[in-house]
Amino acid sequence: MKTAPGAARPVTPASILAARLDDLVARAAGTGLEDELRAARDLAVGFDPYVESMTSPESPDLTALARATAAFDWRDAAGALEQEMLSGHVEGRFLAMLAHATHARRVLEVGMFTGYSALALAEALPDDGSVVALEIDPEVAAFAREQFAGSAAGRRIDVRVGPAGETLAALAGDAFDLVFIDADKAGYVEYLETILTTGLLAPGGLVAVDNTLMQGQPWAGPDTVNGRAIADFNAAVAADPRVEQVVVPLRDGITLIRETERSGARPSSGAVR
Repeated sequence: MKTAPGAARPVTPASILAARLDDLVARAAGTGLEDELRAARDLAVGFDPYVESMTSPESPDLTALARATAAFDWRDAAGALEQEMLSGHVEGRFLAMLAHATHARRVLEVGMFTGYSALALAEALPDDGSVVALEIDPEVAAFAREQFAGSAAGRRIDVRVGPAGETLAALAGDAFDLVFIDADKAGYVEYLETILTTGLLAPGGLVAVDNTLMQGQPWAGPDTVNGRAIADFNAAVAADPRVEQVVVPLRDGITLIRETERSGARPSSGAVR
């Protein structure tokens, strides 16, 4: 296994803003704007570290998984994979809090990567709880399974390998209390529609969707395929009368979605499409 030491690159609106302000401080030396820019930079740079320091610590198993993910050289992996895809400490605790608050027993994760969020959710479930985690890449799934094997809560995770659309169709009617979507952005609309119309979401269940602020691209650019996909998804959800939602500006954005009425097997007018 190759290693790739070094800090993760900025991939959230707050971290990107902090990096840009840091660059401006250096360029503004001697211009009279340096002090003002430094104050703005410090406000942005300190945001994520402060939030993390005030959040309950992650478990030793999650720490080990995060370190293993950071140490692996993803340049040799198939597809556009990188350590920054890991959910991480604060988001993991947020998801665990959702599991506790919803009294979830059955959790579905669409897009697992190396398994940090799956393990964080599994740790929050009761002994008879379970996480069904979907992953398209068999090598990444094998990496995650190795991490789960050495963890106390790993036995609660059932990894399913294959295209998410096909796996979701096979799971139709198998209801889950909490669903976490963190897969290919172009598939978000289809995944949510399947979840809402095939009985995958239990009555009173909650859907959490990751990366819905996508590095600020939906409102600030640049115009990218993923940025457009997220902008389209957000607009579709906002216009869907079957659901209500809130966008939480945590990390790269998490949208929480609940049904306002049971949608049945057929999409209604204004459905997410």
